[in-house]
Amino acid sequence: MRKQWWIAAGANLLMGVPAVVPVWLLWYIAVNGPLADLGWTLRDSSEDDGVLVWVVLAAPVVTVFALLWWLVNRFVRRRNTAAARVYWPVCVLATLVPSFALMIFL
Repeated sequence: MRKQWWIAAGANLLMGVPAVVPVWLLWYIAVNGPLADLGWTLRDSSEDDGVLVWVVLAAPVVTVFALLWWLVNRFVRRRNTAAARVYWPVCVLATLVPSFALMIFL
């Protein structure tokens, strides 16, 4: 069982490296859109094209990554005996580790 978790964690950590791009795109849209409208953040001063450009750019990137992530985890999940309520949150967190590491260290 321990080997199964290492495979799942490793696959999701590797998936987390390209996940930096869709995570950044979603964060940028949120910071310059709804969070700025609420007054929680300041808009980027050079952002004058609106949010539609970013949504059109981000939608395919996020969709392709989410589909690839789901397919990889569906394949790995077949060999893992953990309950789904444990497996999926752990995989999501493992995927976000590289993004969080970049946020902290850069």
